[in-house]
Amino acid sequence: MNSLISAFDYLRELNFAALLVKIVLSVIFGGIIGLERGQKHRAAGSRTYMIVCLGATLTMILSQFEAHMLTEVWADRLPFVVTTDVSRFGAQVINGIGFLGAGTIIVTGRQEVKGLTTAAGLWASACMGLAVGAGFYECAIAGFILIMVTVSLFDKFSTMIAYKSRNMDLYIEFGSIENLGEIITKIKDMNIQIFDVDIRREKQPNGNFVSAVISTRLPKGKAHSDIMSAISKFDFVTLVDEI
Repeated sequence: MNSLISAFDYLRELNFAALLVKIVLSVIFGGIIGLERGQKHRAAGSRTYMIVCLGATLTMILSQFEAHMLTEVWADRLPFVVTTDVSRFGAQVINGIGFLGAGTIIVTGRQEVKGLTTAAGLWASACMGLAVGAGFYECAIAGFILIMVTVSLFDKFSTMIAYKSRNMDLYIEFGSIENLGEIITKIKDMNIQIFDVDIRREKQPNGNFVSAVISTRLPKGKAHSDIMSAISKFDFVTLVDEI
């Protein structure tokens, strides 16, 4: 194990080979993670992740370069002693990535929050870039693998868990507010408990309609598709979806 770690020692130094490996590694890791997000048509794709990871890596390299120049190359030329903290640039990356992540988070008309995973992925990609820039390759590789597992495999797992959950949020579009009573009655007839109803009147060029987000709790053995199928049978219902 120690021999494997020591194999990276040369690439942890401030030399051209280390610089090249760090830049290439950050672009590859960031690009692969962003490619997975891009395939799902998320706000940030491969290019965004590549730039974020590369920028974080360059920031950490710049911190190391500054520390090296001030403490070794320029030390005897300066009339005073200069101390520098190589982590201060990295800290600004962690703070600054917040505005980029916040721009990917939106609340849809269905009262559904989207973009949290993308924002978290950008933040984690920046942290991974800092690890690459610092030459902590073991951490960067482990982080890359775990981020990929989280955004790809766990997405399917969480979807399966949500589908089997007894709690269910329904988004329904229908003709008029008078139809809501029939929908609620139908839901209650299926022994489904209603926690909350959020109603909105929507205006569209092709006509107005009413939308509602209904939070429910299903009885044991009742499938999510059963309630969606029952509600979709109403003539006045134009859309039923689970959020």
